[in-house]
Amino acid sequence: MRNERSTEDIAMGIRRRVFEHSMRNNGGYLSQACSAAEQLAFLYNEGLNLGEPVLPAVPKPFAGVPSADNPDYVTGAGYNGPFEPQYDRLFIAPAHYALVAYATLIETGRMDAEGLEMFNKDGSSVEMIGAEHSPGMEVHNGTLGIGLSTGAGLAWGRKRRGEKGQTCVFMSDGEVQEGQTWEAVQAAAHHGIDNLWALMDVNDQQCDGAMDSVMEVRDIAAKFRAFGAVCVEIDAHDLDAMRQAKAEPHEGQPLIILARSSPTQGMSFLQKRFPRLHYVRFKSEEERAEMNISIAAELGIDPIELETH
Repeated sequence: MRNERSTEDIAMGIRRRVFEHSMRNNGGYLSQACSAAEQLAFLYNEGLNLGEPVLPAVPKPFAGVPSADNPDYVTGAGYNGPFEPQYDRLFIAPAHYALVAYATLIETGRMDAEGLEMFNKDGSSVEMIGAEHSPGMEVHNGTLGIGLSTGAGLAWGRKRRGEKGQTCVFMSDGEVQEGQTWEAVQAAAHHGIDNLWALMDVNDQQCDGAMDSVMEVRDIAAKFRAFGAVCVEIDAHDLDAMRQAKAEPHEGQPLIILARSSPTQGMSFLQKRFPRLHYVRFKSEEERAEMNISIAAELGIDPIELETH
């Protein structure tokens, strides 16, 4: 499935949609849209071979957890297409990027805009922190650090079965503070799992502030290479660089693309909030109005019509 729109246009659409949603709902994951819009647009629009969605354009309510009494349970990965050998599979490891992921599904025609109206509502599958039943989510990755391990396991199984499809993991740089990430890379390299690649949003931010203020991770590119991966560093907002990185040969090794991004790209007003950018809530109606006017102008749209909170 390919969208007729350019990846650049889709990335702008993602930022605009996340911005509008956040303005109307008194806050949101704005900085993740700033840093990752090009990355998710690239994955869904050209970087991955995904089939047509197999789930309803308007997501169904949460239907319960898997059990013997719930045989019709499905994961949200159906929005990424069918689980067939020729298609790629995508794991979105940082579950708090869910709002950006939903916006991407809408912008690429995989989910209706109506689905976003269900965001974080009781009984909805369109959760604030994406779970395995949420649109676009293959598994629950709320514990950061397990995504690459899960993807490596699936990729290993697919390789043994001779499936042509690759497995991709979209990650965030905070996950390199987890030991499991390094174990996954080492295992993938040891077993020659080269149908696995990861795109990591390196925005130097995490929940508690700037990365270095929580735990310095130093030269992660050198570490990935030492653990057996082919590692390429790019500007996350340069789509041509992203395309070249995806084509990097990595026979017998996993590929890790470090996409170094800005958490205020396209929304420079957020620099006033630095380094507290993980989740942006408005401190006052005055700030909300100021942010609305400033960011809307930068995104090339009219300010969002707002109700007073």
